[in-house]
Amino acid sequence: MSELAIPNQPAPNKTIPQSTSAQAVSARADSAQATIPHAPWFTEDRLGMFVHWGLYSLAARHEWVMYRENMSVGEYRKYFDHFEPDLYDPREWAAAAKNAGMKYVVLTTKHHDGFALWDSALTEYKSTNTPCGKDLLTPYVAALREVGLKVGFYHSVIDWHHGDFTIDGNHADRKNPDWQELNKGRDGDRYRKYLHGQVRELLSNYGQIDYLFFDFSYPDVATANPDGGGRFPGKGAADWGSAELMKMIRELQPGIVVNDRLNVPGDFLTPEQYQPAGPMISGNKQVPWEACQTLNGSWGYDRDNLDYKSAEQLIRMLIDGVSKGGNLLLNVGPTARGEIDPRAHELLAAMGEWMHLHGRSIYGAGASGLQAPADARYTLRGNRLYLHLFAWPFQFIHLPGLAGKVRYAQLLNDASEVAMQVLDPGQSAGHMTPAGQAPGTLTLKLPVKRPGVSVPVIELFLNPEP
Repeated sequence: MSELAIPNQPAPNKTIPQSTSAQAVSARADSAQATIPHAPWFTEDRLGMFVHWGLYSLAARHEWVMYRENMSVGEYRKYFDHFEPDLYDPREWAAAAKNAGMKYVVLTTKHHDGFALWDSALTEYKSTNTPCGKDLLTPYVAALREVGLKVGFYHSVIDWHHGDFTIDGNHADRKNPDWQELNKGRDGDRYRKYLHGQVRELLSNYGQIDYLFFDFSYPDVATANPDGGGRFPGKGAADWGSAELMKMIRELQPGIVVNDRLNVPGDFLTPEQYQPAGPMISGNKQVPWEACQTLNGSWGYDRDNLDYKSAEQLIRMLIDGVSKGGNLLLNVGPTARGEIDPRAHELLAAMGEWMHLHGRSIYGAGASGLQAPADARYTLRGNRLYLHLFAWPFQFIHLPGLAGKVRYAQLLNDASEVAMQVLDPGQSAGHMTPAGQAPGTLTLKLPVKRPGVSVPVIELFLNPEP
């Protein structure tokens, strides 16, 4: 993934203002929801697994280890010579993803180090030439299809190994004092042909591919130079031949979704390691987006990194994204032997437990156009509005603008009824007192004891619009 530059996006991100009135909840939200016309599954599925796996898994200290430690191609070779993932079983990956409630998986076919996980005809720097001796994408694709998960590939347009990829500030060899002399012999046209050729292989040899994540462009970034002066140029659409590349992709896989990191418009935006403040828009309309997030700040396997998010934090991140019209692509970094480590397994299992009970507030849901109460998020699917409670209130929660709009309410985890009442300002009804709520407020009475789930959800059945 990107470390030094923010991926280029087609327009500044903005947020859509939220309404405090529910007069046309369904109509407003449905008209605003962003979809991908040729791939409506993307905004239906909402949750996917990202997998960063390659030679850097042996180093076990971040996928940018070659860059961070200024390793030369020769020094990095030791990981190639010892790559032997004897416990690799993508069926276990697929099972972990499916059990977590994920609907698609995206695997790094080639990261910035240039190592290919398949038997590419265009390079010797590939899995079949390591002690592994196998094409690792064929069983991966088969395992996903076997359990009904959609197939995604990640592919880096950066390549620290290729002899024609010019050295810049995002290159592992950027501190080589001879970088200018080395660049004189490098040919960008040859590298573009190589890049396009490898993408053609990936989209021609493995059947239907549903998703393609490129990483990443930095055309306007004056990247760091150890000598100062900002002499390293950036790289963007012209360097990758992005227009021609996208044309080829659409011809080979008409139904595929492609992200926004080729420095040309893609099908969706990709905020990385942050949550947008609201729905993302471009050209004054909502656009599909997907936040890619890590479990512990590292994409590749990082043995000594203990900075793991809790299951509840991950679930909140998912809910927050869907409430703003986005997806979550949650990353795991398998070990060098090919297994998802126990810490990641535990978090995925916890997410799966929550999704088992609350999936219908996520799948096919999106932004509601309503302002949720403090410490809460709304998602909307059809005529059902879902209130996700990040903090459990004491008995009552007040929902402005929803009086007369809801015909029934229940806790989603067990479908137990939640009492509703609409009270005039200042009116008291025994134990139900609105405490000065505005007209049009719907008041729900909740049990004192919080349900035993990470994030409780109340399902509100909306009245049909007149």
